[in-house]
Amino acid sequence: MTISVRQVKAARALLGWSQADLAKASAVSYPTIARLESDDGAGPIGGRQDTVDKITKALQDAGVEFTNGGQPGVRLRGVG
Repeated sequence: MTISVRQVKAARALLGWSQADLAKASAVSYPTIARLESDDGAGPIGGRQDTVDKITKALQDAGVEFTNGGQPGVRLRGVG
């Protein structure tokens, strides 16, 4: 799955998570989360694939669904 920096930020916002919260939940260092999020583009999140996978899994485990296709976004499971 390919996700964007904007989707990660939106997912954190839905959960009320800080970058530190995401770092703890994903077992990815805080500096890595901050560096990845410093690129505010709509393109795919950069970094090693295993790091992206850890971030994606942590957010999904917390209830986030990533919507892709024509209108990429995020939502909480069971909402909408």
